[in-house]
Amino acid sequence: MVKDFHLRLLFIPLLGMLIPVVSGIITYEKYTVAQLIISNCYFILTSFIIWGGCNWIHMKLRPLFRKSPNPFFKILFISIVSAIYGAASGGVLTMIWFRVSNNVFTWDKFFAFIAFTTMAVLIFTLVYEILYLSKERELDTKIVEELDRERVQSELDVLYNELDPHFIFNSLNTLNHLIITNPEAAHLFNSRLAQVYKYVLLNKSRELVSLSNELEFIESYFFLLQVRHENKLLFELDAKESTTRKVMMPPCALQTVVENAIKHNEFSVENPLKIKLSLNGEYLKISNNKRPKPYLVDSTRIGLRNLNSRYKLVCNKNIVIENEGSQFLVKLPLISNL
Repeated sequence: MVKDFHLRLLFIPLLGMLIPVVSGIITYEKYTVAQLIISNCYFILTSFIIWGGCNWIHMKLRPLFRKSPNPFFKILFISIVSAIYGAASGGVLTMIWFRVSNNVFTWDKFFAFIAFTTMAVLIFTLVYEILYLSKERELDTKIVEELDRERVQSELDVLYNELDPHFIFNSLNTLNHLIITNPEAAHLFNSRLAQVYKYVLLNKSRELVSLSNELEFIESYFFLLQVRHENKLLFELDAKESTTRKVMMPPCALQTVVENAIKHNEFSVENPLKIKLSLNGEYLKISNNKRPKPYLVDSTRIGLRNLNSRYKLVCNKNIVIENEGSQFLVKLPLISNL
């Protein structure tokens, strides 16, 4: 229901005093001041009855059209029913008025009053329905955005839950091997692993983190990957620290892009996977050389799509994916911290 307190406060008295004068059913010269006050009060009451009845009609008829994709028929039907009610109630109250007033009844004045009343009912029905549809669309948009946010979060949770066990299993196997063969490297590996999971636990529920924190995380994460894959991965970072502190991004966004590159490409000591991060004025660019695996990859296919949805919700921007030539490039929009 549209909040119409100010509309009622203004237009019920205005229409109640204006329509009788315009239609000619009140002639001011025939009444004393007291009678004019009573007359105006009567037609303000008439206006209130018509307005309130039309509001009741709108409230009762709107639910009948909730599943209708076309608002035209809803507005047309409500307008016709409201106009019939306005004409009928206005006509009855006008006939009563003529019986007790000093004005002489004429059909011209009677139909003029009905016509002006019907016109006012139609105009305000259209105003109400436009306002109502606007509010309804705004509410639907909010609901869709909220559902979209919940969907993205649920997909993100699925992604975390799917990646974490694999990553833990592989990391623990690597750690177990290092403990036996290189205790000093094992200690460093364990320290970096703790940093990675501390970051994930602290930030996975946040919408944004600073790019500098995200880069610290991805360096630790990449260190674990390099140890696990025996230096078959190369990582290059081209970004100034002073710049990265002024930029925000969704947490673990870089992990999603790096995991995507590792999951879909072959690499070896002779042909390592080279991942480069660089900043320009508009994007953080993450590129890697392409050597697609010759077999189908077991993938949820929601990683980059999910990441794009997160950016869309947070800053209303899309990530850019360029998959041409020998390079695969993902461009993440920069979000200012100002």
